[in-house]
Amino acid sequence: MQVIGLCRFSYPAVGGFQVEHDSIEERIAYLYAEERMEERFHLMETVALPCLREQTDPDFTLVTLVGDSLPDRYRNRLEALVVDMPQVQIVAAAPGRHRDVMKQVLNNARRNPDAPCLQFRHDDDDAVSVDFVERLRQTVRDCSGLIANHQTVAIDFCQGYVARLEDNGIHAALGHHPYFVAALGMYVAPGCRQTIMNFAHHRLARFMPTITLPDAPMFVRTLNGHNDSRQKGAKEPDLQRLDAAGLAEFDARFAIRR
Repeated sequence: MQVIGLCRFSYPAVGGFQVEHDSIEERIAYLYAEERMEERFHLMETVALPCLREQTDPDFTLVTLVGDSLPDRYRNRLEALVVDMPQVQIVAAAPGRHRDVMKQVLNNARRNPDAPCLQFRHDDDDAVSVDFVERLRQTVRDCSGLIANHQTVAIDFCQGYVARLEDNGIHAALGHHPYFVAALGMYVAPGCRQTIMNFAHHRLARFMPTITLPDAPMFVRTLNGHNDSRQKGAKEPDLQRLDAAGLAEFDARFAIRR
């Protein structure tokens, strides 16, 4: 079964951001500002990509969507960053309505629309456990009876960390976070054109059955200077600096190394 991930790398969508702009030109200027792009590349390089490089099941596709206006220096830098990852497909698109573009990109990535697939979103500042793809496929096998009777089924690995990466170490809090973007997947039946981007991630349970697996930490969601979801005063959890055992777990489970 094909597994498809979608990573939006500073794509200037129309809509889709909690930070609002009066024009697409203002959004592009905000997204491509040098300070912001340096942070995004640092997080991509140290958080988002290492865990995918070390997946126990490497058979997946990661579609990385960029704007067709992304400056050449950033496009070349991104290509160099993933040159050793055959799973990554960089796709450039003009600004468009957020969900419409995302749905089209995901459906275009399906090798065979008449076969089932698994889909997930992967933000450029988050990590998933190195066995995430393997466990997605295993969950489909474990729940084959349920999945056979539905067009879409969500698979939610709901235990994970919220973390801030500081110069003096990693500060993190383990918690139960249902329907976060990170480590949330979706089964899509043969012939179905719906995608994981048809739905707001926190509302998936309103539209389909969901399988919840709370047994192990499966993601790290980082807090940083440009979290879109935190620009309106969201409360930060109580983070504690990781000790040696915590750092070892981040290394082993998420390939995050400090």
